[in-house]
Amino acid sequence: MNNKFVALTAAMAVAGAFVSSAAVARDQIRIVGSSTVYPYSQAVSEEFAKKTGGKAPVVESLGTGGGFKEFCKGIGEDKADIANASRAIKKSEYEDCTKNGVTNITEVLIGYDGLSIASSKKGVDFDLTKDQIFLGLSKEVLDKDGKLVANPYKKWSDIDKKLPDQAILVYGPPPTSGTRDAFVELAMHEGCKVAAGYKEKLAGLKGQEVEVKGKKVKADEQFIKDNCSPMRADGAFVEAGENDNLIVQRLESDPKALGIFGYSFLYENADKLKGTKVSGVSPSFEAIGDSSYGISRPLFFYVKNDHRKVIKGLDEFVAEFVSEGAFGKEGYLAERGLVPLADAKRKEVNAAAKKGENMGAPKS
Repeated sequence: MNNKFVALTAAMAVAGAFVSSAAVARDQIRIVGSSTVYPYSQAVSEEFAKKTGGKAPVVESLGTGGGFKEFCKGIGEDKADIANASRAIKKSEYEDCTKNGVTNITEVLIGYDGLSIASSKKGVDFDLTKDQIFLGLSKEVLDKDGKLVANPYKKWSDIDKKLPDQAILVYGPPPTSGTRDAFVELAMHEGCKVAAGYKEKLAGLKGQEVEVKGKKVKADEQFIKDNCSPMRADGAFVEAGENDNLIVQRLESDPKALGIFGYSFLYENADKLKGTKVSGVSPSFEAIGDSSYGISRPLFFYVKNDHRKVIKGLDEFVAEFVSEGAFGKEGYLAERGLVPLADAKRKEVNAAAKKGENMGAPKS
C-alpha cells in the first residue's frame, strides 16, 4: 500500500476525531492530573496567557491516577491534552491509552519533589526513620509471634520511647493520588523492609515464588505489596482528598497532627509549617536535589501529541513549561518549590518536549 496514502489516512482519522457539534476545535488547553504538579502547571498557564494574550489553560486537580484515566479516554476536542503526574505512567495506564487510540505521547520530566511530612510550627519537632513511619501508618503489623495483626500503636512513643508522647494522627492523600503511590513506595515499602520482624520475614521468603493470577512472582515482593501498602483506616491516617491546601489548613488548626504532601506546599507555607526530619535530614532544595532526603521523587507531565496541531497554543505552552525561565535553576517554578534538573538533563528534556518525541510503552 502506498505509504503516502497510509499517512494521509492516519492524519484524516486524527482530524476526524475532533469533529463534533462545534465547527472548530476549542481554543483553550485542558490539563488534568496531579495535585502536586498543579501549582507548577497553574503558574505556567498564567505566564503563557500573559505572554501570548490567549486564554489560560484549564488545569484540573484530579490526582495522578485520575488524571491518567481522563487523559487516556481518547483523542478529540472533548478529551484532555496534558496529564500532570507525580510518578511515571504505569504500563497498565499506557495500555488503557493505547486501547483508546492515544498512542503518540511525550513524557516530560520537569524536576524533583520531596514528599514532605510536615506539622504546624506550634507542634513538637519530629525526626522519624522509615521503619517508624511504616509502623505508625501501616494497617497491619507483625506481632511478636510473626503474625499480622491490626496496628496496635496509638502514640508515636508506643513505637519508640524516644519519639513524642503524642497520638498518631496523619493527614494524607487518597489512593488516586500519585503522592500516595510515591509515599507507599518510598516510605512504606522501604520502611517495611527494615522494620523489626519484617526483615527476617522477607529474608525467609527470598528466592521463593508464589502464583498470582496465573503468574509466578517473587514471594518477598508480593508480601510487601500485599502487606506493606495498605494504610490505617482506624482514624490514625486520614485521607484528606486531592486538595493539599486542606491538609495545610488542618495542620494549622491542630498542632499535634502531621501531614503528607509535596515539598512545594511546605515551601509555600514555611511561615506556618515545619518539615519533619527523615533519618535526621530535613526536606529542602539541597537535600532533595542530592537525594540525601530519603523521600523524594520525579515530577512529570504527558502531552497528547495528536492534539498539538489542533488545539491552539499547545506547542507554545509546552515550550513555555520547559523554558529556562520556567523550569531552569533561576526559573519561576523554582521559586515555587520545584527542584530543577541538572543543566544537561534540562537541555535534553527541552529538546524532546518541543520535538514531541514519542515515549513508547513503559516497561512496568
